[in-house]
Amino acid sequence: MSASLNKIRSAKSAAIGALTPLVLFAAVAAFAALACAYSPIFAAQPQNQAASVEEAATAALCPVVYPDDQEPASRGYHYTFFGNAFFINEQGYLLTVAHVLETFRDGGQAYILVNRQNAPPGLLKVTVVAKDTQHDVAILCATTNPFGGKYSVKYVSLSTDPAVRGQSVLALSLHPQKLQDAHSFDSPREDSSPGTVLSYESTQLEKSAPAANVFLLSHPVVKGQSGSPVLATDSHAVVGLVEGLWLRGTPMALAKSSAQSSSTPGAAIPIQYAITLLKQHNVSWHSATSASSMPASPGAAKPDSTLAKSSAEKPNQ
Repeated sequence: MSASLNKIRSAKSAAIGALTPLVLFAAVAAFAALACAYSPIFAAQPQNQAASVEEAATAALCPVVYPDDQEPASRGYHYTFFGNAFFINEQGYLLTVAHVLETFRDGGQAYILVNRQNAPPGLLKVTVVAKDTQHDVAILCATTNPFGGKYSVKYVSLSTDPAVRGQSVLALSLHPQKLQDAHSFDSPREDSSPGTVLSYESTQLEKSAPAANVFLLSHPVVKGQSGSPVLATDSHAVVGLVEGLWLRGTPMALAKSSAQSSSTPGAAIPIQYAITLLKQHNVSWHSATSASSMPASPGAAKPDSTLAKSSAEKPNQ
């Protein structure tokens, strides 16, 4: 009996010993299959995060327009497009370049085209809070604050650090699909232009005014990008505003140019000029420090947006 039991136990042990490598192999194979199944998700996370940041920044953009119709038609208002502006706080203040507003210098009401929730884009009037023509920057304010209504808008942070040579940047803008047939109910086209900062140059942005600094972009900019934000890709904060094309030492405003060369760099206004104007008029904004300038210690805080100026009043109605 004991001999038979020992044989049975030996047979079971041999069977288990034979099965053990198979079980281990199957477990390893299953784990590998799961790893393969999930690895694309992990790999896609940085891209998804970058896409979400870009989408949030695009939600801060608004085309600057003038409605040509007194009443909307089936496609909304037919409008003339001048450039871009972008929100900098939840009180409805925006930044743009001053030359976008040249048409309204002698009168006329500027509008912005703003996305709405579950509805076509709507037109909002804006007032010109301040302009600095020497440095080609301007502050606008929506007469109806879209952050308090049924609008789909966000704001972007402004960089406390100047753009530096070799820095990776991204220019974002909106413009109508057809410049000569633009209507407010038609979704605008989004442009995303990655590149790097080439250098700083000094130039005269306004006749009879002292020279100002601009920084050049490695990528060309297209018609309609004037006033668009140039974001640092590390902090996602605005380091400049698109000025125009850099031609023979003088930037050409995009609203005036009809053709662009793919080899012609773009020029941008440093955000520090706009921040100076905001301080002069007590307008609040959110700031962010470039990740490249943060301490490298493990305990260093990540850069986040903070209200840089808290004394601003609500927009003038």
